[in-house]
Amino acid sequence: MGSACIKVTKYFLFLFNLLFFVLGAVILGFGVWILADRSSFISVLQTSSTSLKAGAYVFIGVGGFTMLMGFLGCIGAVNEVRCLLGMYFAFLLLILIAQVTAGVLFYFNMGKLKQEMGSIVTKLIQNYTDGHEDSLQEAWDYVQAQVKCCGWVSYYNWTENAELMNRINITYPCSCKNKSKEDDSSISPQTGFCEAPVGNGTQSSNNPDEWPVYKEGCMEKVQAWLQENLGIILGVCVGVAVIELLGMLLSISLCRHVHSEDYSKVPKY
Repeated sequence: MGSACIKVTKYFLFLFNLLFFVLGAVILGFGVWILADRSSFISVLQTSSTSLKAGAYVFIGVGGFTMLMGFLGCIGAVNEVRCLLGMYFAFLLLILIAQVTAGVLFYFNMGKLKQEMGSIVTKLIQNYTDGHEDSLQEAWDYVQAQVKCCGWVSYYNWTENAELMNRINITYPCSCKNKSKEDDSSISPQTGFCEAPVGNGTQSSNNPDEWPVYKEGCMEKVQAWLQENLGIILGVCVGVAVIELLGMLLSISLCRHVHSEDYSKVPKY
């Protein structure tokens, strides 16, 4: 009966480690996505925010380390290698402590992250240059066109751009244009500044109230998008933590059995 229980424990531990390996790959992939993404608000943040870049490298490191631990756990479980099982338990404990610490730090720095987001976008809008090829500007144009918003708090944020406000005619950010339903099929958003058609009246200044743009700012929509994605990340991390705890219990159980079994196999003279 005891032998059967140990065999079941061994194969359960193998399956948990296989799942652990897959979840580690998911975490690693998320870190790579943060660094490689060039078509969403993450691109704007990771280009300017050192903390987000550091977080991405942490995800990559933790994901790679988790995959390694899953691999070692599979070998230790199948071959009943006590040394690997002990290392596996110790490293799982370290990863679990690191995850809890990172989660607490991230929770208490959420306000700081939101402030950093606002300052990054505000500075980007102020320094936006028409006709200048820049990945950061293109990323923000993409966000405004896709999310259908303009500026950070409101479209008035663009009045802080000196180049735009020095225009005599009605000129506005192209990616902010409030498109009709017929225009929604356009694949890539426009970049730079656009001039509105000249009416019958005489225009001597660039009045933002006459811009044909979205009036709502991007702050609430972008924060909601980040909150939604962070919920997915949190769910993955909780799943990994549960598997870590189960893996630790199973590895200790199997390690104790291997220890006692090794002594019983020692020849007696």
